[in-house]
Amino acid sequence: MSSIGVIDYGMGNLHSLGKSLERVAGSQRIEISYDPEKLLKCDRLVLPGVGGVLACMNELRRLELNDLVVEAAKKLPMLGICLGMQVMLEHSNENGGVSALGLFPGKVVRFPDPPADAAERLKVPHMGWNRVRQTQPHPLWRQVPDDSWFYFVHSYHAEPLNPEHVLGETDYVKTFASAIARDNIAAFQFHPEKSQAAGLQLLANFAEWNGNP
Repeated sequence: MSSIGVIDYGMGNLHSLGKSLERVAGSQRIEISYDPEKLLKCDRLVLPGVGGVLACMNELRRLELNDLVVEAAKKLPMLGICLGMQVMLEHSNENGGVSALGLFPGKVVRFPDPPADAAERLKVPHMGWNRVRQTQPHPLWRQVPDDSWFYFVHSYHAEPLNPEHVLGETDYVKTFASAIARDNIAAFQFHPEKSQAAGLQLLANFAEWNGNP
């Protein structure tokens, strides 16, 4: 039986994510674990996350999961969600500057505060529903309509160095990369497990994805 591993380092919506994956993964087993040996035996991996990059990287290192993610990213289909997306870049400006996993060249920066005279006072963090504009085709977008609504909660966002890695964009204070992908890795700033039909379709696509762009 094939399986999807969810990396548990204590900073993710593991219950809701696990239940959502169970709904769409067919006969695949969902393995939520912090054991590198168990995770490396899975056919696909998900790196979730909520909170800050510094705490995330500290926990990944403490549990010796940072090396697992880098190693697994060389061969397994992998999905990053929210904070899990941010730590896939090289560096975050959060917490005074933090080195991250470096799976994508680029950095993570905070949203600028809206100008005082802005017609619409957008708040930071960016919290709630927003549209994602698909910038290139990808197997994970199958049957997900362009400009679908997804649920966001974040104050920082990714700035990938390579425009070819941007899979989707969203407008909030500025236009930012809300989805990125390269080779067998994809990552989303929003929470698909909280995003109703479009999010479940995306997770269903990941459950079938063989890692080819």
